[in-house]
Amino acid sequence: MRILLASLFLILTAPCSFAAATDDYGQLATGLDSPYRHAAAVTPSDTVDLTNVTRAVYVGGAGNIVYITEQNETVTLTGVTVGTVYRICASRIKSTSTTATNIVALW
Repeated sequence: MRILLASLFLILTAPCSFAAATDDYGQLATGLDSPYRHAAAVTPSDTVDLTNVTRAVYVGGAGNIVYITEQNETVTLTGVTVGTVYRICASRIKSTSTTATNIVALW
């Protein structure tokens, strides 16, 4: 029993090394229809812009999204549905009147 526990301890504490994933498409130019290369959880704010302008947002909880475009236009998406990706270029997701939850910025 002691040998089994000692072996299990060695297996669980042994350093592991994993190879990085290979990106066969990394050298290709990114286009508007390309997969998203970055994602970040969104904290809606009326005053703070997102770190990057989005190419799309994923909605994890239904509701409304109020966002500001790159051209400083305010847009309201009413009744966004769970599990949907909306292809919008947003520089800010406003907290006032945004009721959708678990929003993820994609770019």
